[in-house]
Amino acid sequence: MPPRTRWFDVVWIILWGGFASFLCVSSASRLGATFDEPFYVQEGLHRWRSGSTFGLMGAGTMPLPVEVQTFPLHVWKRWLHQRFNPDDFDSILSVARAGNLVFLWLLLIYGWRIAQRIGGDWGGRLAVAVLACEPNILAHAALATTDVAVAAGLLAFCHHFRAGLDGPWWNRVGLPAICYAVAILAKASGLVFAPLCAVCIELHRLWTESSALSFRPRIKQCLRALFSRTNCRDAITMGVIAIALVFLYCGCDFQAKPKFIAWTQSQPESAMKPALVWLAEHLKIFNNAGVAILRQVQHNMRGHDGSFLLGEVAPRSFWYYFPLALSIKSPLPLLLAPMALIVLRRRALFNWPCLAALALLIFSLNCRVQIGIRLQLPLIVLAVVGLSAAVANACCELPALRFRFAMMAVSGAVAWMGLSAISVWPNGLGYVNEAWGGPNDGYRLLSDSNYDWGQGLKELAAWKRANASSPIDVWYFGTDPAANKAPFHIVPLHALPITDESQLRAQMTGQYFAVGTTLLFGSYCPDPGKQELIQSLRRRKPFARTATFLIYDLAPEASTSEPTRTARGPAGRLPSSGPGPATPTTR
Repeated sequence: MPPRTRWFDVVWIILWGGFASFLCVSSASRLGATFDEPFYVQEGLHRWRSGSTFGLMGAGTMPLPVEVQTFPLHVWKRWLHQRFNPDDFDSILSVARAGNLVFLWLLLIYGWRIAQRIGGDWGGRLAVAVLACEPNILAHAALATTDVAVAAGLLAFCHHFRAGLDGPWWNRVGLPAICYAVAILAKASGLVFAPLCAVCIELHRLWTESSALSFRPRIKQCLRALFSRTNCRDAITMGVIAIALVFLYCGCDFQAKPKFIAWTQSQPESAMKPALVWLAEHLKIFNNAGVAILRQVQHNMRGHDGSFLLGEVAPRSFWYYFPLALSIKSPLPLLLAPMALIVLRRRALFNWPCLAALALLIFSLNCRVQIGIRLQLPLIVLAVVGLSAAVANACCELPALRFRFAMMAVSGAVAWMGLSAISVWPNGLGYVNEAWGGPNDGYRLLSDSNYDWGQGLKELAAWKRANASSPIDVWYFGTDPAANKAPFHIVPLHALPITDESQLRAQMTGQYFAVGTTLLFGSYCPDPGKQELIQSLRRRKPFARTATFLIYDLAPEASTSEPTRTARGPAGRLPSSGPGPATPTTR
């Protein structure tokens, strides 16, 4: 690469990375804690203080992102001898959220490198621009969570795996194995996502290098080579190294497993039972990485406690949840790009990131934990990288005049996405594309981390300061510690014996009742006795609203004015009685 081109790329990445970082940092300071973040921060600090991952492993949470995000807090407290006030959770959380920018920058760099190898210089630059403008990526990069981390780890694995396919052992197996371990340490789903991507990468290489001309002989040749002895040996070696690194990194607390002991003690009397009980009591290797991975496997097999989509609730899951949710949450330029390429240059779409994204989309039909497209964020990232490279390759083949029009269209698409990200700032979690009506009523389509993930208490407090003098009663979805303080009074409708509006008023301390949209329109209050009251609230016109709360005037003479808003922007397991320490159900 010529020095001038190299420096242009460096400046390009810094500018777009700076734009994305500014949106993330500025929005993070204006959002309350999401459902998972208090748990992550608490366990991350505990990990740095004690070295234990017992709580993280028990919740199915891999430690790497949590440790990176809480490292500045550890330095602040340990090395600089500064004590932070536990009551000032907002400041603590802001620092932890800034730590997630490490993974955002890794995402941009590896996205650029992959797209550049496939689509040339402008393919890499386009990938950086689109990744930096994609609203869903920015929304989760602004939080102290794990979803951007696993996407970055997966891109690193894919890049090094593809670059080392024809190289020596270290490039072919060693370095990809380390990246595979990083992806798993970011999130347990990396255990499955990385092999799927590796198969797509290898199949694409074999297909393009195949000497056969017709389809059937060619696919047979590719499959035979894919499962060759060398490939199988390398895959097994890579997996063993990665899993060993994961177990070593996570460590264990050298404790016995109470559930294992209880299971052995419940077995029928036999000659083997005393030995099993003794083994359970003395097998002190828990909690370890296997516990976290097993918890996630069981959770996906069992499914979440209900799923909400387009106003409907399923007891477990919708088989089409992720394809439909992605069509709602993805920016329109990203959805229109493959359609345009199919019409104009469909062969440009045949690259391994697009194949990997398609494989993950098909795999998502089997995913039963349906609490947000964040669980498929690697799919979005791979689609962006693959489409960027495809667009760059397709444009290079156009004649001069059509090339200029194509450049104008691509520039307009990037600007469109950038404006979309700015328009939903700071509540990027609630982004819904224009074809589905935009973010204003997105809570009627999706819930949980797709819209209201508990992040709206700061905006609600601002509304209260401007419009109400008495405390505001809140039915809240989340674990933000601020919910336990003035000016909020928690009314956990899901946990109280309330079946009508008069009983609800008896629990209130003021005039206004703020309801989180995930609770009112989601799947978290299935009690049949409360459905009449919930339907009544859904039909009632809110007195006002914020991004994630509908505010009702439940005074005897309730107002029927149009809903008002004072701030811009839209968006685990429900705690039993309002916010507080709770273990998230999925990572």
